[in-house]
Amino acid sequence: MSRAHDLPVLKASIHDIRYFSALLRGVNFANRATVTVTEKGLLVVVEESRTLLGTAYIFSDVFDEFIYHAETENKPSQQGQTTDQEIFSAFEIPLNNFLELLNIFGTAGGSTSSRTGRYKAWKKTGDGSDEHESEGGEGEGDREGGNTNKKKAGSLFGGAERKTGMRLTYIGPGYPLTVIVAEDASGPTTTCEIATFDAEDHLELPFDSEQMALKIILKSSWLRDALSELDPSCDKLTFIGNPSENLDTGAQTARQRQRARLQATPNFRIEATGTFGNTEMDYPNDRDVLESFECLAPVSFSYRFSHISRTMRAMQTSVKTSLRIDNEGLLSLQFLMPSSAPRMNSGGGTSNFIEFRCLALEEDA
Repeated sequence: MSRAHDLPVLKASIHDIRYFSALLRGVNFANRATVTVTEKGLLVVVEESRTLLGTAYIFSDVFDEFIYHAETENKPSQQGQTTDQEIFSAFEIPLNNFLELLNIFGTAGGSTSSRTGRYKAWKKTGDGSDEHESEGGEGEGDREGGNTNKKKAGSLFGGAERKTGMRLTYIGPGYPLTVIVAEDASGPTTTCEIATFDAEDHLELPFDSEQMALKIILKSSWLRDALSELDPSCDKLTFIGNPSENLDTGAQTARQRQRARLQATPNFRIEATGTFGNTEMDYPNDRDVLESFECLAPVSFSYRFSHISRTMRAMQTSVKTSLRIDNEGLLSLQFLMPSSAPRMNSGGGTSNFIEFRCLALEEDA
């Protein structure tokens, strides 16, 4: 039975949208985005040319208030048993319009900050009290085992810095996404309704870890600096992996071992091919460069440089990158984002991430 007429499918608020906006900008390479809502948070999926798939995983802890009411209850199966599948709601929005709205006061960009200081809080539904000031940036309740974190007091506004707060509401299918954006406690407020559309099936690119041919974990800055040096006119980018060699054989001194390391085949190579020639960048299997490296056999797959360049926005704001390629050439790039909200008296907030999956060029696949 539909609950859209009883309770909104989604109500969420946040006092500083910069981190949330950074996650959305990371996949803003096509206008139409599919938003999937679950108790754990939001899944924003964007695809291009049936070849590139970008997904932003935004957990509920990013928000100060996150309340989800499923559109339908679990339906019993033919045997009379309920299914164990996760309940979700999905709709499509024009992502460009949404990001422009979030930045209407020009404060959605820049680096994120911790949720500390004094702020004004949204008055929640059913709360008869007025807006009140709170100290610190976290309410009660923790996210455990993937359950939704619903805080008693959702923080909205920052202190001395100019920050933009947001509240969004989605009633259900056929209704727009209502967004309220406020610059600060006493500043202007904007209310906008963004048209939603029925979610269509998007590209499915399942990655089989059992068929993984290459896996690398490295700092995002290493990969970002390398790709930034490439000529934008490049046609394709090739990722080459080679198993580690035994460098100690016949090398008696430290200098000999260093010479052998320099002469050895690089474990990871990026090769860019374009009109004006080729560019090669080699990465040794050094803990200071590659935090993790797994490759059992030589691997070489090529991808369109225009597709790989779509990942730069996410790469610029991430701290670590996981690069995986399976035996069929499917590329998975996962970008670990900074913690969403360092908690007071705790080790830190949730680490969200953005993932891109891309098919190899047909000549290699």
